[in-house]
Amino acid sequence: MKRRKFIEQLAFGSLILTSGHVFALSEKQVDLYAKQVVLRFAVASDVHYGQPETNYQLMLDQVIKQINIEHQKAAFHFCVMNGDIIHNDPQFLLPAKQHLSTLDMPFHVTRGNHDMVTLATWQSVFGVDFNYQVDYADTAVILVDSSNEKGEYLSPSLDWLKQKLDANRDKKNILLFVHIPQAKWTKNGIETPAFFQLLSQYPNIKSVFHGHEHDQDGVQMVGKLPFLFDSHVGGNWGTTYKGFRICELLQDGSMLTYMMNPNKKLNELIF
Repeated sequence: MKRRKFIEQLAFGSLILTSGHVFALSEKQVDLYAKQVVLRFAVASDVHYGQPETNYQLMLDQVIKQINIEHQKAAFHFCVMNGDIIHNDPQFLLPAKQHLSTLDMPFHVTRGNHDMVTLATWQSVFGVDFNYQVDYADTAVILVDSSNEKGEYLSPSLDWLKQKLDANRDKKNILLFVHIPQAKWTKNGIETPAFFQLLSQYPNIKSVFHGHEHDQDGVQMVGKLPFLFDSHVGGNWGTTYKGFRICELLQDGSMLTYMMNPNKKLNELIF
């Protein structure tokens, strides 16, 4: 796929309409949508728990604390940690999960390229497969693997994904979480044209969420479909802040989203 420039986000928030158009909003406008929210969730990625010469424990605990604070203001239905929960060494998976368990809402996980663990280890810690689905009313949350125990950059299993997308055609919304971007928008993405061909067949996919690129906190549009990034929680490179993304599905099918820095709202968009 051709490279496209990330949308420059200078305003407080963003609204992503069902038409695929994106509008930046003021803080006052964002507040007007509060009563229309039907599903609210947080997305974070790239914890890199255990990375040498980083204060990984403190960084994770700070973001968890802020997610819990935002949850007290307006409850999240769930939170997703979208890959690279640990930094290579499997011994850190259980302690990372113990920290994540201090979140005050259900949380779900995907494997990233630095989560170099076997399926058996992953299942023993998180109780789920590398590919799985969770339902919230009329929204299907699909979480897919994009790496392996060697840490290679891979496409999700498109056969598995197609089965899930087919099974959820009648859902109002599908939210798809995959750690590694499947287009070379940035230097660490990969090219998987078949991934985009598959997604184009399912108009109820509301958004795709990527981690992996610590220096990205914006949106890439492919047709009407937004691909959202959320900066990073840990690690030793990326945006100058360490934060997470908040998303709110609205009654009319639009989605309001913004970044947290980690206690200040940034880059709010509506789709």
